[in-house]
Amino acid sequence: MPSSSIRRVAPLLRLGLDLGGTKIEGAILDQRGRQLFRERVATGQEGGYRAILANVEALYRRMLREIGTREHGLGLGAPGSLSYASGRIKNSSTPCLNGKPLKRDLERRLGRSLVLENDANCFALAEALQGAGRGHEMVFGVILGTGCGGGIVCQGRLWRGAQGIAGEWGHSSIDPEGPRCYCGQRGCVETVVSGGELEKRYRERHGRALGLREIVRRFRAGKPEDAAFMSEFFERFGRSLANVINILDPDVVVLGGGVSNIRELYGRGVRETRRRIFNDRPTTPIVRHRLGDSAGVIGAALLSDQGSAYAFDRDWIKK
Repeated sequence: MPSSSIRRVAPLLRLGLDLGGTKIEGAILDQRGRQLFRERVATGQEGGYRAILANVEALYRRMLREIGTREHGLGLGAPGSLSYASGRIKNSSTPCLNGKPLKRDLERRLGRSLVLENDANCFALAEALQGAGRGHEMVFGVILGTGCGGGIVCQGRLWRGAQGIAGEWGHSSIDPEGPRCYCGQRGCVETVVSGGELEKRYRERHGRALGLREIVRRFRAGKPEDAAFMSEFFERFGRSLANVINILDPDVVVLGGGVSNIRELYGRGVRETRRRIFNDRPTTPIVRHRLGDSAGVIGAALLSDQGSAYAFDRDWIKK
């Protein structure tokens, strides 16, 4: 049973660790949310799961030397999410994490409890509390990068859902005849609007391997085939996001990830979205992130104010 509504006293200091594919970033925030420390180290996933654990621990010990014995909370953002059923990581883009009890193993190594969330939730939380969503009651945070994720923050609290999958709009199917997704469905949002899949589809369609920046540059230069390709992207983006807005009706949508830097999203993309929203005068703001690549680690640090995703200690946490 998720404990999203449980409120806890904020710790004196907030420590955050953002576990990415190539780097682990650590940050220390004071009670006002100001950064006192920030550092990056290599993830070391080529060395496997144990190497990642060791590198996370080393960075945490480095952070402890900065704060001494002062009271602190600890949050970790990671690719994938923690299964409520097994306590193990699922759906991670870092393959060696899948099926592993990451939270349990780290708590044993570090000798303390921590709050673990997927990276999209960390992004949404940071932007809701300190970024482009600040001051809004309900924020939907979107990551459009190599993959496609999302998170929901309501009244300053993460909304995780009964199964911990709230905000996972990337695995809603909008085209049952579309590309097959790794989750088993066809035409998932992630397969049609994420940066990685856009590059893959462009290569399949035009026989050229181009990065997203080059595709966008050619589109802006008026290349007909690229204009058609990007028009399809804006239409699918609008259809996908309108579905979310029709269900959640958030006060603001904040876009992050590499794809969010395409400036036309805030013109054509917004228009494609609004014409599909079930309202006579759709007004939902769709805005660019403010925190940049700081959002993940800031959100991880802020997790310690949110409390655990679990209301009760479970047997698998203790084992």
